[in-house]
Amino acid sequence: MTKIINLPKITDPRGNLTFLQYPNQIPFEIERTFWTYDVPGGEIRGGHAYHKQEEIIIALSGSFDVVITNLDGSVEKYSLNRSYYGLYLPAKTWRHIENFSTNSLALHISSDAFSKDDYIRDFEYLKKLSNE
Repeated sequence: MTKIINLPKITDPRGNLTFLQYPNQIPFEIERTFWTYDVPGGEIRGGHAYHKQEEIIIALSGSFDVVITNLDGSVEKYSLNRSYYGLYLPAKTWRHIENFSTNSLALHISSDAFSKDDYIRDFEYLKKLSNE
């Protein structure tokens, strides 16, 4: 189930610190991280799901919206704009990311190493898989 994860925030007059670690804050061991940045205005990233990979997305800087399309066609929108909130996306979650602010930085934390075979790029195929 997609959900917002509140990450620990340690405040200090010299600057704040936030962290995550398995298993306290995240439900999987980290296999890979990557980040999305310099996204031109109006562009959309994503538009896929994963067979196995779980993911957490964090807005380290700026803001953007993660849009989840559920199998029944309903849509959930999560506006990420704080570095101490992460959005957990389980496997087989269809998503795209839009409305990137200038200089936004999206950190993606993944349960698996990159595999092009793990991508599901057809929503109808995802629906069929989920009904099996």
